[in-house]
Amino acid sequence: MKLQGKVAVVTGASRGAGRGIALALGEQGVTVYVTGRSTSGGARTENRPETIEETAALVSARGGVGIPVRVDHTDEQEVQALFARVQAEQGKLDLLVNNAWGGNELPIAIEPFWELTTKHWENMFYAGVRCGILASKYGVPLMLSKQSGLIIHTTSYDQGKYIGHFYYDLAKNALNRMAFGMGTELKRHGITVLALSPGWMRTERVLESVKNEEVRQQMLEQTETTEYIGRAVCALASDPDPLRMSGSIQMVGELAEIYGFTDVDGRVIPPFVIPDMA
Repeated sequence: MKLQGKVAVVTGASRGAGRGIALALGEQGVTVYVTGRSTSGGARTENRPETIEETAALVSARGGVGIPVRVDHTDEQEVQALFARVQAEQGKLDLLVNNAWGGNELPIAIEPFWELTTKHWENMFYAGVRCGILASKYGVPLMLSKQSGLIIHTTSYDQGKYIGHFYYDLAKNALNRMAFGMGTELKRHGITVLALSPGWMRTERVLESVKNEEVRQQMLEQTETTEYIGRAVCALASDPDPLRMSGSIQMVGELAEIYGFTDVDGRVIPPFVIPDMA
């Protein structure tokens, strides 16, 4: 419970990496505002079963305090209202994880950019990159008063290689550059900003997509749970001097070696390497 008493906002936490991060924080006693669009009593993204209420309950069961808040992170007024509520209820914000991502509403097929619809741009930049900007814009003032805080953008990075989908590559590198720019501006205020890249995660969608048992077993050996990135977030939040990394891109597998944490099955999974696309 190294982080007990800390307050965090994890955006896009009804499922996937967001849920894994929220659960790991809950295990450390953090009060976690779990945000997203999928609710138990309302609409759910892609009609999936996971909800923010379910994640929040799991956070509380782990020892933290889970608070579900329905937020459409493309709506600036809703984002502003979220952080006004955190200010009113907690009076501070220690950690913001920008994970909300609406960029996968179209299939991410490996096709040349001239054959792709520019709808990918709208999804990934308006419902992806812009969400991180809005949350940071309204979250930072809650950190300025105490001159400390940590902002993490979940991203995808493989040492400068082309990710393989033109718009996805642009959007994720925009998040990486956001970490650098925000980190540069906020460093003098004691606030750390960085981008955090997981490997191949066993999200709910990934697990459901594999029907063949032999392929499934091979995938389990090569992938990591969504709590692996959650443990990386906890390690960063517990670091006494995170400012030395501000503006950088960090990989979960490398942080596991540095901080000494493992995935839930006890393995240290190295960073996932994207094949050369040339």
